Amino acid sequence: MPYLYRDSKLRPPALPGAARATHSSGKAYKELKQECLCKGVLFEDPDFPACNSSLFFSEKPPIPFIWKRPTDIVKDPKFILGGATRTDICQGDLGHCWLLAAIASLTLNEKTLARVVPLDQNFGPDYAGIFHFQFWQHNEWLDVVIDDRLPTFKGRLVFLHSAEHNEFWSALLEKAYAKLNGSYEALKGGSTIEAMEDFTGGVGEMYEVKKAPDNFYEILEKALKRCSMVGCSIDTSSVAESEAKTPLGLIKGHAYSVTGIDKVRYLGRQVQLIRIRNPWGQVEWNGPWSDNSPEWRSISPSEQRHLSQAALNDGEFWMKFEDFKVHFDKVEICNLTPDALEDSTAHKWEVTIHQGSWVRGSTAGGCRNFLETFWTNPQIKLHLTEKDDGQDDCTFIAALMQNDRRKLKKLGAEMLTIGYSIYESSGRDGHLGKDFFRYHPSKARSKTYINLREVSNRFKLPPGDYILIPTTFEPHQEADFCLRIFSEKKAITEDLDESVAIDLPEPLNPTPSPQETEEEKLFWALFEQISGKDMEIAAEELKYVLNAVLKETKNIKFKNLSLISCRNIISLMDTSGNGKLEFSEFKVFWEKMKKWINIFLQFDFDKSGSMSSYELRSALKAAGYQLNNYLLQLIVLRYADEQFQIEFDDFLNCLIRLENASRVFQALSVKNKEFINLNIGE
Repeated sequence: MPYLYRDSKLRPPALPGAARATHSSGKAYKELKQECLCKGVLFEDPDFPACNSSLFFSEKPPIPFIWKRPTDIVKDPKFILGGATRTDICQGDLGHCWLLAAIASLTLNEKTLARVVPLDQNFGPDYAGIFHFQFWQHNEWLDVVIDDRLPTFKGRLVFLHSAEHNEFWSALLEKAYAKLNGSYEALKGGSTIEAMEDFTGGVGEMYEVKKAPDNFYEILEKALKRCSMVGCSIDTSSVAESEAKTPLGLIKGHAYSVTGIDKVRYLGRQVQLIRIRNPWGQVEWNGPWSDNSPEWRSISPSEQRHLSQAALNDGEFWMKFEDFKVHFDKVEICNLTPDALEDSTAHKWEVTIHQGSWVRGSTAGGCRNFLETFWTNPQIKLHLTEKDDGQDDCTFIAALMQNDRRKLKKLGAEMLTIGYSIYESSGRDGHLGKDFFRYHPSKARSKTYINLREVSNRFKLPPGDYILIPTTFEPHQEADFCLRIFSEKKAITEDLDESVAIDLPEPLNPTPSPQETEEEKLFWALFEQISGKDMEIAAEELKYVLNAVLKETKNIKFKNLSLISCRNIISLMDTSGNGKLEFSEFKVFWEKMKKWINIFLQFDFDKSGSMSSYELRSALKAAGYQLNNYLLQLIVLRYADEQFQIEFDDFLNCLIRLENASRVFQALSVKNKEFINLNIGE
């Protein structure tokens, strides 16, 4: 799929109070609802219709779903019944426990919940079959409008539902999130941290439980006190283990929510406990401190009430923290602000955001393993100027997110394997070249390259200038990305894209060669033969001459110059304005041609006769053209083949067009200056 380049310039952080309307009509929720009330109709969303395409994109529904409104399912539907709680989230027939675990965590913070699920919605007198929810996406809040038609089978909701059969906020939230991502099927498989970030705009951090720091209990305790969202899971060693139940009642490859952490006195000593919730709403841990374990008999009823302990098969259970560390493998924490969980004090974080793209053939260079193309990736300069209070280093979090991959699932897209490297700056301006990365090691980097939506890590580096290179693991992979930098002190970031500049030498005078080459002899003979007595050639004749000579030129691949290209050459070189090239004009052009051939051969590193499109930036710079990523990407889309190679005729066409465009630009600049001077004189 073709990607248009998005420059990675600085973007201001999204304001939490503003959400952009996303409906295709351009109308916001209140306006759409009022229209329905005035017409006396229930809202039907044309953007996410009640049909199979909204359900699945790769298969047909396994059962005949019927779309029904809550008013058709129960007599007395409620949006929220008795407050939104974690027991309102029960998984249906869709493999998206990661999303449900995030929703369960969302219910633990009323303020955050009210942002995602506006609470002034109901099935009362002003009911119009329309609801809305708000999600964070790539540095902006979006307001997603839906109708309330939900997929059912035999009168029951098929997917997410509440334990209370007449409560519908969770099912409607799921539908809005499915619309945001293109379909219900697009929600299959994922990481809890992904949905957590979409609900908060926060920054995620992942811990491997077996390698967690000694104060991991305190880290989790502090996270929950700060209303961070926390999820956990058990790794699988094979596909066959996915959602396999262990003898102790835990599910492998399944996303759980962490909903509480506390300590109790047991047999004269203090025991650390952690509360976990299975989004299935059933299937629980049956080891020590589980719902019916004997340990609870030694705990007073008041202490049990304090811990909200109840022997219910509702999917929620307590377990000893030491057992948690033995049986679980990963913990994901989404911090509403990236306050360091290791510290005892909160910080005010500075945030800078860059949006950019990896574009095949120009800015999709892959990781450092691919040195020949790595340097072509977007480059972002990070100025760390202030040390942390009482410290010698500067703390920051770099969070790299690939955009819209879940939404693009229906087009065959998968999560790419992404990461980044950080280098100490050389002090020079502009895009760094291949040799810099050949001879300089990275100063820091993401812990791993992984196929998650976001990779984030915390760093401490001395004050100074650094270059951050966001990449996919493999080259030639396209995606838009969002890079967020959270720093304890103000940090300045800037894109190292080139500014557009033209530095052409003075027109070349023909230089007589000590000895003419075979190509030149053929060239002059053809010119004399075709031009006739006036020693001038038109575009058709120029095409014949150049194609004949260039096809005999060694070491370059050449297809054919078109008539339009030859007209462009004449437009470039014709000083008399008669639409033809005189012999003297042609000799000047031939000098240009020899220079361009030499540049082409210089950047044909593998001597294949064609040049990699990733070398085009350097080749054009050698010819006098410094281009930014956007222009470079457009040129690559126009001239590179499917293997990202550029043959000489395409390189020549590119240079001719650039030189013609630069002359027009220079002429306009001169006229503008004359106009300005004239006005000033008056």
